[in-house]
Amino acid sequence: MTLNLSKAALCTALLALAAQAAHAGDAKPVLRPLVESSAQRLGIGDEVALSKWDSGASVEDVAREEAVISSAVEQGQRANLAAADVTRFFRAQIEANKLVQYTALATWRRAGYAPPHAPVDLKGTIRPELDRLQTKMIAELAEAAPVLESKECAKEVARAVGRYSFEHQFDPANLPVIALDRAMAGFCRVY
Repeated sequence: MTLNLSKAALCTALLALAAQAAHAGDAKPVLRPLVESSAQRLGIGDEVALSKWDSGASVEDVAREEAVISSAVEQGQRANLAAADVTRFFRAQIEANKLVQYTALATWRRAGYAPPHAPVDLKGTIRPELDRLQTKMIAELAEAAPVLESKECAKEVARAVGRYSFEHQFDPANLPVIALDRAMAGFCRVY
């Protein structure tokens, strides 16, 4: 009986993945670069967490968050993006990155140690990379603006994240996809 339940669960999971892949195939190609850049930005979250593990710094850094938002809004204005759209998008990026950091730190605290690593230079290495991604993402936001205006925006974003997750073989219930969904939820005016 247990074997039959396991087979049924596996079949259900495979059908769900196939359905996700079919629907994700409909995603707007203009969102792909933005989703990929957002995933790259989230990928840096573990390095930020390692830096904070080593320094004992808090995940919350309101002054830094406000500086990031202010810089993004300034760049966005040069790209003819509304300040509210840029603010909403980058706040979601920051919240998603904090989700990654909190998860990593909690995992390491439960284990009693972080993974072996060289010292992480937050200011000299990580922040310049985040700044580079921010500039790239502003350009991608401008390119994707027509989707932002669409009443189907949330559906298109969900499909774009679904396609990315499927292509990278991420389980939709795992942290990378959850964090990416959170990060991209800030793209649409209503999600």
